[in-house]
Amino acid sequence: MACYYYVPFQGHCSFRNPTLSFSLNFNFINTTHHLASSFKPFLRELEQHVFGVGVLKAAVKNTSVKLLDAFVDSAFQFVDYPLDPSQTNAAPVDEIKEAAVITNIHGDIPSEFPQGVYIRNGPNPLFGGLKSTKSVFGESSPIWVEGEGMLHALYFSKDINGNWTVVYNNRHVETDTFKLEKLRNKPSFLPAIQGDPLAVFTSFLLNLVRFGKPLKNISNTNVFEHSGKLYSIAENNLPQEIDILTLEALGDWDVNGAWNRSFTAHPKRVPGTGELVTMGIAATKPFVEVGVISADGKELVHKLDLKFDRCPLCHEIGVTKRYIVFMDCPLTVDVNRLIHGGKLIKYESEGNARIGIMPRYGDAGSIHWFKVKPNCTFHIFNCFEDGDEVVVWGCRALASAIPGPDPGSKEFAWFPTKFKPAPGKPFEDAISEDQLLFHRPYEWRLNVRTGAVKERNLIGANNFPMEFPMINGAFTGLKNKYGYTQVCHCDSIAATGMGRFGGLAKLFFEEQNTEEGSINVEYHMFERNTYCTGAAFVRKEGGAEEDDGWIITFVHHEDTNICQAYIIDTKNFLNEPVAKITLPCRVPD
Repeated sequence: MACYYYVPFQGHCSFRNPTLSFSLNFNFINTTHHLASSFKPFLRELEQHVFGVGVLKAAVKNTSVKLLDAFVDSAFQFVDYPLDPSQTNAAPVDEIKEAAVITNIHGDIPSEFPQGVYIRNGPNPLFGGLKSTKSVFGESSPIWVEGEGMLHALYFSKDINGNWTVVYNNRHVETDTFKLEKLRNKPSFLPAIQGDPLAVFTSFLLNLVRFGKPLKNISNTNVFEHSGKLYSIAENNLPQEIDILTLEALGDWDVNGAWNRSFTAHPKRVPGTGELVTMGIAATKPFVEVGVISADGKELVHKLDLKFDRCPLCHEIGVTKRYIVFMDCPLTVDVNRLIHGGKLIKYESEGNARIGIMPRYGDAGSIHWFKVKPNCTFHIFNCFEDGDEVVVWGCRALASAIPGPDPGSKEFAWFPTKFKPAPGKPFEDAISEDQLLFHRPYEWRLNVRTGAVKERNLIGANNFPMEFPMINGAFTGLKNKYGYTQVCHCDSIAATGMGRFGGLAKLFFEEQNTEEGSINVEYHMFERNTYCTGAAFVRKEGGAEEDDGWIITFVHHEDTNICQAYIIDTKNFLNEPVAKITLPCRVPD
């Protein structure tokens, strides 16, 4: 999953108001210590009387690592993760090394467009692509959202005469595990998410013993800003602070040592206070913790164990003026299930689903849980208070595309049967309640006084499926009128078995279509064989209305293999983009 952000420039290069994975929460810092714990007295005596303090420990550690590396090299074969030939924009790209000034601009960048930087974060695997492994233990593979993160940045600056300069740059997010594999110059971490249970579990343990962690810190899912600093994140680890001008990774952000676990890819800023709300999930207890970070980013002012009895793969958290909102869907991570021969990540279609509403500084006992229909909701438009109700708008499906297809799967082989279009029926018409993997805008109204739940689809069955919602960020946690999404291109999904997005949608939450009982929607569809993988709303400077602004997105033209940035006026959403900016290189899906 790739996500984007637009960061306006303010003052002298200060930045304010600027895309699935999980934590297994093991903390094996010194693996040699655990391997040799029963020999500690003997080792300590040798260290003191023969080798000198620390010498033997280093020797044992180096020998252990070399032996384990030799075992992995002999027992495991890395193989390329297969791609459908039609996925022309899935392959990784190289760093361009030097920022490039862009001169090929069709149309005009609006004069009211804010100076700033548009940043996309997404997977860009090392060594030519994702790798699966084969071994005597079986096969294991990554999930399709893995791969080292790469930032793609488009800088907009304007001189005193109003002339625009646009500069493009890209750079990998150089986490600790990125640097480790780069130094080794070969794939080293074994994929440990899906595949044969024995192979997955063995890979998990070998990574843990060799590197001190079972999974790579890929930092490839989103970028966000807090207190004038920019961060890259995937929720299997801590955020990486990013130098917005050079795109250099400056290290982990742990809130001055107060936050020591994974960090959601979609934290939320509280309206009014400017505090940042986050959560971290883990495969061992405590499964889910929530944190509230001060507006200046220096202090963790509240931290809470939610007392979950399972590890749900929660991808996003919501906020209102007073509350924190949790989506507890039946997509779970379970190491015990893996040990007993099951899947590490599994969606249970009949499992319990609920939404939790908690006062921002509450405890686990203050959470008001609302049982809802089983669903898989990764992304939220917004949450807000409406009288006694908390309203949640999200993109809801009835199954999960995570973990995704097994290696070698063809087209629909990994989809539930009901995802397939009926024989001879146009795919665009096959969008109904039983189309499990299609996400559609959905509403939950949760009454905190009576406990009542009302839920409904926001759009009719004749609309396109939609994912990756966004709004004007100034309305986060507040009642809003408009939302925007990417639009699934159903023909392409039918051909490749993977989600692709052939346009954008603007949703009018307060305008009802009386014939269908749904809200009104406008579509901005791209040219044939043109797809985007993320977008961001950019507020108009001095805009009076919520939808005064633009959507900016990177698109890829499959027929020409050219990437462009489109700027689309949200007030005139059906019109052609006001500007099309041709990039010097491809931006992968």
